[in-house]
Amino acid sequence: MQLQQLAYFVAVADTRHFTRAAQDLHVSQPSLSQQVKALEQELGSPLFSRARGNIALTDAGQALLPLARRILADADTARQEVLELAQLRRGRVRLGATPSLCTGLLPDVLRAFHDRHPGIRLLVEEGGSHDLVRELARGQLDLALVVLPLPSPSPALTTVELFQEDLVVVSADPVPARADGEPPPESRGDALPSPLRVADLAGRPMVMFRHGYDLRDLTLSACRAAGFEPYLTVEGGEMDAVLGFVRAGLGIGVVPTTVAARAAGLRMTPIAPPGLRRTVALAHRSDVAPPRAARVLQEVLQAAARQAVRAPGLNPPPGAAPAPGR
Repeated sequence: MQLQQLAYFVAVADTRHFTRAAQDLHVSQPSLSQQVKALEQELGSPLFSRARGNIALTDAGQALLPLARRILADADTARQEVLELAQLRRGRVRLGATPSLCTGLLPDVLRAFHDRHPGIRLLVEEGGSHDLVRELARGQLDLALVVLPLPSPSPALTTVELFQEDLVVVSADPVPARADGEPPPESRGDALPSPLRVADLAGRPMVMFRHGYDLRDLTLSACRAAGFEPYLTVEGGEMDAVLGFVRAGLGIGVVPTTVAARAAGLRMTPIAPPGLRRTVALAHRSDVAPPRAARVLQEVLQAAARQAVRAPGLNPPPGAAPAPGR
């Protein structure tokens, strides 16, 4: 049973005339008659009675007609649904990103994407790179913004490096005083050198992210490589919480440039060369192509990354051409 045969059958049922039905469908009358006959043979019953030139539905035709109308309507609905998805009028994208990227990079990117494709629903999941990689492998995400190197590289994932980003120190004004392993005194105002070395962080009260946070691992590794364990006054927060703790004067924090640029009321201090830097990449499964809406969002993210590397503290990934004007 073919959709075309059902359409021919419904046209004849509506017009009660084979020739008129063929004209309405812009097909030849013999072709239409042949398809209706083939449908009757497949069903094993005549659908029309043709007595004395009058066309009437048989009992089988009466039973088939409402079903045929529904099948054709459902097929048309399916065709329209797919067309809308293909034209990005409807659909969804499941995007994962680390909290720092949700805070610094994504707001402007998602706004630009939403302005172009308002019918696409955006589902954003925040998490560390390790968690996001696991969700990608499970098929729970279409794309994920992650920090390289991945904690557990997977050959089933494809990653595209977007940019490298400098980390900076953020602090309240005045800056919390040095503690040197002791609780910080009541007095404030121990100014930070600018730019500062990682070694200059020794003994200073520091606010630290929770376990599993890419920025936590990077900062702790840098401090230990400089020969000291950082003095942590508060640890365990997400990005917004850490910025709030810093703003309250509980300690300094180490955050990406894009986050610091949006952190109102905080002082930003660069780290002296070689500094601290992270590589941001876009990841998706290698064995399954992302949906079209996700591929379009990927293009928007890559274009935003190329534009972003013109800003201070952001750099193209290794091997990429420098951004114009740099």
